[in-house]
Amino acid sequence: MTYLVAVICVIGIAVGQILFKLSAASLKQTGSFFDPKTLVMLFTAFALYGLTTVAWVWVLQKIDLGRVYPLMAMAFVLVPIGSHLFLGERFQPQYFVGVALIVIGIIVAVRA
Repeated sequence: MTYLVAVICVIGIAVGQILFKLSAASLKQTGSFFDPKTLVMLFTAFALYGLTTVAWVWVLQKIDLGRVYPLMAMAFVLVPIGSHLFLGERFQPQYFVGVALIVIGIIVAVRA
């Protein structure tokens, strides 16, 4: 259960990053932090970060930091996938080699 909450935290952080990018794009388009679209995305990202931080503290009560922290590296995989799906960003083939190395590193570190 604790590892599931940790994974949910990582997903929340990744979604928060996408929301930050969307709010930045909205800010660039409107030129104002007070535009409703910008505010909603920005404060949703802040709220998501706040919730995941509280959940992460709970996780750290249950599991050693050194054992669970490698899961945070999944954000380096999830954020670019989300940026491709939701923002249309593209990647070079070597990016996927890096992703594979990160995933292998996560598996090795978590099983250690």
